[in-house]
Amino acid sequence: MRLRLLVVIPLLLALAACETVQTTQGGAVGVQRQQMMFGGLSSAQVNQMAAESYAKMLEEARENNALNTDAALVRRLRRIADDLIPQVVHFRRDALDWDWEVNVVQNDQLNASVMPGGKILFFSGIVNRLELTDAEIAQIMGHEMAHALREHGREAVSRAYAAQTGTQVVGALLGLGEGTRQAADAAVQYGLMMPHSRANETEADLIGLELAARAGYNPEAAITLWQKMAGASSGSPPAFLSTHPSPQGRIQTLRNTIPRVQPLYEQARR
Repeated sequence: MRLRLLVVIPLLLALAACETVQTTQGGAVGVQRQQMMFGGLSSAQVNQMAAESYAKMLEEARENNALNTDAALVRRLRRIADDLIPQVVHFRRDALDWDWEVNVVQNDQLNASVMPGGKILFFSGIVNRLELTDAEIAQIMGHEMAHALREHGREAVSRAYAAQTGTQVVGALLGLGEGTRQAADAAVQYGLMMPHSRANETEADLIGLELAARAGYNPEAAITLWQKMAGASSGSPPAFLSTHPSPQGRIQTLRNTIPRVQPLYEQARR
């Protein structure tokens, strides 16, 4: 019984340290899920950690002569980002003040990613190999921006931190602990570097669809984008699809949602 209490109590304490938040407004697509965040880990702290990791990634790419080497592609992506960023106000006003950043790594992989706080990284392969239109790029860009808006990184860090802290405390009580710093470091790395959950990916799809529509990009491009991604997988999904919903499932979800954002697109095109 005492051993069982030693295991349960730290886990309860970890859960008690979490708080339920709504990071964004629901928008026309209606993303309303409440999120559990570790109370001792603020958005600003996560954004700072992410900025440091992002800077390291850029430095590595620069050392390999792979950072922003295609000036035309960099300008194109940043122009699309400039169209999308003003639309974040429909989900959270504070995001207008974020230090948004878009960079491109010369790499043939079909991949793009975001770090908390609006640090976006595209691999050139996803644009060039798929011959993406601006509207299709806007879908990927909006998807990545949505991860940042919803603080999916902080959410993942919170889950991992709670689990790691609970495990570490149990180990310490049993004489097996290695220190909370190692647990926290592991949690941060897991939360910022590991792929998002399927539920988070669906949220990013929907919010990204609305961001692009509000910026004047045809929402039907979401369908052609994921058809291209599915066709490029050749039996094994690209890194960008590693934890995403199946192409067929996500395309159907997007088809069902397009009528909600079509009026926003039409209004933006007037």
